[in-house]
Amino acid sequence: MKLFLKGEKCFTPKCPVERRPYAPGQHGNKRMGRRKASDYSVQLREKQRARRIYGVLESQFRRLFAQAERRPGITGVNLLQLLEQRLDNVVFRLGYADSRAQARQIVNHGHIAINGKTTDIPSALVKPGDVVSVVSGSAGKTYFKARRDTLQERRSPDWLQRDDANLSARVVTAPARNQIDSSLNEQLIVEFYSR
Repeated sequence: MKLFLKGEKCFTPKCPVERRPYAPGQHGNKRMGRRKASDYSVQLREKQRARRIYGVLESQFRRLFAQAERRPGITGVNLLQLLEQRLDNVVFRLGYADSRAQARQIVNHGHIAINGKTTDIPSALVKPGDVVSVVSGSAGKTYFKARRDTLQERRSPDWLQRDDANLSARVVTAPARNQIDSSLNEQLIVEFYSR
């Protein structure tokens, strides 16, 4: 299944999933799916898919799930909201990067600020009212000058209010489930951790 981890490359014929639609290894080309997948394997695959889409390690994902459980409301929706509110994901959603991995690197290199304070922590969670912006010293770099020209092509989600001229955005609200364009089935992830 395509996870679109490589950014624009996944929209071209060079996408690794389309080149080889079977599992790697000596036995990958044989008929797959001889046995029916168990409930556990379906739940595990969904959790792993979520982890890979958002680029989160297992311990971070488990911590986010525990945090989602403590919040009032539906645990699965809370988990997706926490994943969407990570700084590296917000930078990706704003169109400053082609993939979440690239967004993570941009944050790691200190090009992004939250409320005027430079941060290099990709897992930092943004809250409603926060302003995410490109640091003034970085805004003049060639990469961000080129990004400014292509921002009109990419639409930012409704829960983010983007200011293209200043390369900044305000977090309006926490994302609702219908504003998260992820094809994940969060209920399977909740069931996996509830075993």
